[in-house]
Amino acid sequence: MEKDAKIYVAGHRGMVGSALVRRLTQAGYHNLVTRTFLELDLRNQADTAEFFAQEKPDYVLLAAARVGGIVANNTYRADFLHDNLLIQDNVISLSHRFGVKKLLFLGSSCIYPRMAPQPIKEEYLLSGPLEHTNEPYAVAKIAGMKLCEAYHDQYGCRFISVMPTNLYGPGDNYDLQNSHVLPALLRKFHEARLQGQPEVEIWGTGACYREFLHVDDLADACLHLMLHYEDALPVNIGTGKDISIGDLACLLQEITGYQGRIRFDASKPDGTPRKLLDVSRMTAMGWHYHTGLREGIAAVYEQEFCSAPNVLVAA
Repeated sequence: MEKDAKIYVAGHRGMVGSALVRRLTQAGYHNLVTRTFLELDLRNQADTAEFFAQEKPDYVLLAAARVGGIVANNTYRADFLHDNLLIQDNVISLSHRFGVKKLLFLGSSCIYPRMAPQPIKEEYLLSGPLEHTNEPYAVAKIAGMKLCEAYHDQYGCRFISVMPTNLYGPGDNYDLQNSHVLPALLRKFHEARLQGQPEVEIWGTGACYREFLHVDDLADACLHLMLHYEDALPVNIGTGKDISIGDLACLLQEITGYQGRIRFDASKPDGTPRKLLDVSRMTAMGWHYHTGLREGIAAVYEQEFCSAPNVLVAA
């Protein structure tokens, strides 16, 4: 990408989008185009087309999406499928229509089958049933990736897709009803410590495994791919290491300084038993993550909670 190129970061206020803006700015790309949801609803095709006609971006990073944790995904199934399909179709198809030089689409590791062999290779996509709790979101993400692949194959568009593992970092969502497992647990332990609660309850058995990547590492990987990758095949982005939810809970307890008990509610769903990505494709391209899990969580806890300890508790 040329340093003076006009780059549209869709979803720049989200955790991933803001990380992309930070990384691009750090790398010397300053001609960034952004719009808030109030300024541009990407579900509206006419408004999105008008935006592309006016701005004519050279490159697009598509991080805009409706996202949430197990509860939100399972509760708002129609909304997650409908909204994400509209956002993706509008941005990707209009990028083709208005001659965008290259587009990167942010998928998700939830696109893989629930019982996929571990670690999960990119070619395992569509090889088995999805996890039911987030199936609509996963179906939408699969459609977005396949749309990029189709534009690549039919029109020669330089549209690429990435599948990041579970993310955490600055700007995460800490709502206990709508957030993902790591930020939700971090808030739970923080509030339990402040309020002197005797125990923290965690959904599931604690036996399932998850992989976590700092969002700034994801942004760095995305820039690497924008500069060096042209294939239509999607690419996994992760650490190649996972941790049980039980061990994650102990780590969060240690980082937050919570002294009470941890209780697992086995009547609640665990979700996918294990989800570890095979990141050999990224490794072969010369990219590797930088932020260790303990280091990353400790930094996020200090920034998001300790600098303003009453904000999240009152939310």
